[in-house]
Amino acid sequence: MNPKRVQGREGIGFLGAGQMGEALIQGILTAGLYRKDRICAADFSGKRLEDLKSRYGIRVTEDNRTAVDASEIVILAVKPNVVDRVVREIAPRIDDSKLIVSIAAGIPIGRILASVGKKARVVRVMPNTPALLRQGASALAPGEGVSPRDLERVRKIFEAVGRVVVLEERHLDAVTGLSGSGPAFVFMAIEALSDGGVKMGLSRETATLLSAQTVLGAAAMVLQTGEHPGVLKDRVASPEGTTIAGIHHLEECGFRAALIGAVEAATRRSMELGKKTGG
Repeated sequence: MNPKRVQGREGIGFLGAGQMGEALIQGILTAGLYRKDRICAADFSGKRLEDLKSRYGIRVTEDNRTAVDASEIVILAVKPNVVDRVVREIAPRIDDSKLIVSIAAGIPIGRILASVGKKARVVRVMPNTPALLRQGASALAPGEGVSPRDLERVRKIFEAVGRVVVLEERHLDAVTGLSGSGPAFVFMAIEALSDGGVKMGLSRETATLLSAQTVLGAAAMVLQTGEHPGVLKDRVASPEGTTIAGIHHLEECGFRAALIGAVEAATRRSMELGKKTGG
């Protein structure tokens, strides 16, 4: 028996088969956590389902209830505005054998439980888009009744697509604002660095390659060395050099304040979404 396989008598079901759902399916299969015949994806798009079936050999259905019946772990991977409706639809199928894992941004566990209308085991997760390349950052928040074994099984699923932290749910909106929205902020930084290179005479292709690789390499240094980013920054900035001149300009333009403000704004928006009622 594969020691990495997630143990269980049944399978895992995805309600929603978008990009994040596909990233998780691909990661699960690559890590050997479930066999393809134990994975079921449900979606309203028949074409999308046929694409996934052809690509991965998994089971597919247009009926959410069918996917739930075939699964012990149910991944809610639908858009936040339809979570309430989908959960109400599957509620009669939820019993003690089911573990619900929600990746719907901004939707609190309490709201899912209210739609289920009874006790249920729920883990709320905030992944991000680099999971598509198995370089994601995911935060897990277990709800009441979730056992250590439940949490470990969910951790393995998301470790298949990147790094994982476990937090209290009260921190999930901040995670949404930081690592959930953060890739977009980094893409903007890469684009701006590339623009700077083009302004100073580099071709767009060269400038973009150097910008993206610089961000990738700098991130790898933070993760692999464990050093504080400020310490690594100081090692690049020599006295009277080019880097400190650039840092001075960034400080004059409010670079750090802008990023802090972006995370704060995204976090507050996540809180607002969690308070709205869905369809």
